[in-house]
Amino acid sequence: MRSTGHDAALAPGTHEFAVDGVRQVYHVAGTGPVCVAHSGGPGIEWAYLRTPSLEEHFTMVYVEPVGTGASGRLPRRDDYRLDTYVRFLHAVVEHLGVASVHLLGHSHGGFVVQRYALDHPDRVAGLALYDTSPVTGAEFWAEAMAGLAAYPERYPDRPEAAAIPAAFERAVTATDDDTLSAALGTAIPVYFADFWARRDEFAPIQAAVRGWAEPASAQDPTPFDVRERLGEIVAPTVVIVGAHDFICGVRWAEQLHDGIKGSHLVVLADSGHFGHVEQPAEFTAAVRELLRA
Repeated sequence: MRSTGHDAALAPGTHEFAVDGVRQVYHVAGTGPVCVAHSGGPGIEWAYLRTPSLEEHFTMVYVEPVGTGASGRLPRRDDYRLDTYVRFLHAVVEHLGVASVHLLGHSHGGFVVQRYALDHPDRVAGLALYDTSPVTGAEFWAEAMAGLAAYPERYPDRPEAAAIPAAFERAVTATDDDTLSAALGTAIPVYFADFWARRDEFAPIQAAVRGWAEPASAQDPTPFDVRERLGEIVAPTVVIVGAHDFICGVRWAEQLHDGIKGSHLVVLADSGHFGHVEQPAEFTAAVRELLRA
């Protein structure tokens, strides 16, 4: 569907419009205040982030980030920068035709919505920063890689666990979509608090995960560090983190919470990087805090 006007832009279903000649696709489901969800990666398919329980309280707008899925591709690999994702997100918000929206950003999507909140504070009604960080860099990645390397030791009786660090390395170095998607499928258990105990439940997510190598492998030359600017964020904010998240763990969530005045920190005790599927009721309750602000 090609949508025009406020009502059409928020009608349930799949929508598309053009941003500087590049197709932008998004999906609408649910009722209530508008919440725009930006998935992670970069380069990961949006569908993993769909949360039906949130759709009972919000009109959820799930963005297909540029370069992924049905959205268009950019002319050059080095065009996939944080500034680009922020620009495309702003185009979606403008297209929806509402004065302000709630934003849900997961992982790399959390970087995008933090920058958006700093650049466009008047358009943000509330902010859910989910398994993300206010900074990346050497220390961030060293901590994540230490957690990754230690993962097989947690499951010595699981041959699949021993293969996960190598699969993660294949994912981050993949140069084609099929290699990336296959490697992500193998590596995905490390993102859960205990994948193996709930393997049957999470197997569909593992089977469906899909990535696009071009945005995933793009290197943004600008370091991400908004710690000194967090005090500028004035929108009601909830920071959500899985206690067992190896890549965007509690340490980074606490930095967000400490830096954003009045923010609410929720630690999901039995979750890793995917609390919306590991503890959906608790995750939904945390996001709903924005409606009480």
